[in-house]
Amino acid sequence: MNLDLEGKTVVVTGASRGIGLAIVRRFADEGARVVAGARTVSEPLAELAKTAPVEPVAVDLAEPDGPARLIAAAGARIDVLVNNVGIATPRLQGFAAITDEMWLETFNLDVLATVRAVRAALPAMIGGRGGVIVNIGSVNARLPDPMVVDYSAAKAAFDNLGKALSKEFGKNGIRVNTIDPGPVGTDLWLGADGVATQMASANATSAEDVVRATAANTITGRFTTPEEVADLALVLASDRFANITGANVVIDGGMIPTV
Repeated sequence: MNLDLEGKTVVVTGASRGIGLAIVRRFADEGARVVAGARTVSEPLAELAKTAPVEPVAVDLAEPDGPARLIAAAGARIDVLVNNVGIATPRLQGFAAITDEMWLETFNLDVLATVRAVRAALPAMIGGRGGVIVNIGSVNARLPDPMVVDYSAAKAAFDNLGKALSKEFGKNGIRVNTIDPGPVGTDLWLGADGVATQMASANATSAEDVVRATAANTITGRFTTPEEVADLALVLASDRFANITGANVVIDGGMIPTV
């Protein structure tokens, strides 16, 4: 399927690893110019930039002016903005132990970084008579989890934001959709200090057992891959399904019961 993304300018936040890096790779494979923002340019991202139309930008997106600096690096034209940056910290001590500072840190990166990136990108999109915004959310937006209560609340706000943006800026030819993955096979879950390891430590079990139990909560019996999320982002960014906007697309292996 030709997605007609060749020559498009795409900005991706949180692009150094995991889902973000997979998204950068997929857009580059389609011939898009990808401006990839991350606090630290990882070795895989730097290597990719040597052979693909990828421009890494080292920027702390938690800083108030960070998203605007990333958008400025893309230049006057922005066709697609993928908001992937975020943070999820297991709160193993429970709700009462989560300080105001922890709540603010989560909402700053999981919500405000996207607000700031969209705000900065809108003039270029409106001036270019349209564009696409793809937000990478989480099933925790509709699956509240005490272990990540601040993250779950932030992702619920994130989903709401995407719907509101689609309504306000649809008249400008801008489509906004949100992808809500379930557990994804990245370092966030599977890394040495990932969610599985932290949960295992708190419950006197192994990370492998945590992963197996989590996967067993899906119909497919496995985690989603970063590449599957990236492919979905490509489809939503293309014009092949140009009448999809304001949607929340779940990719969770059937973890959330639906009717």
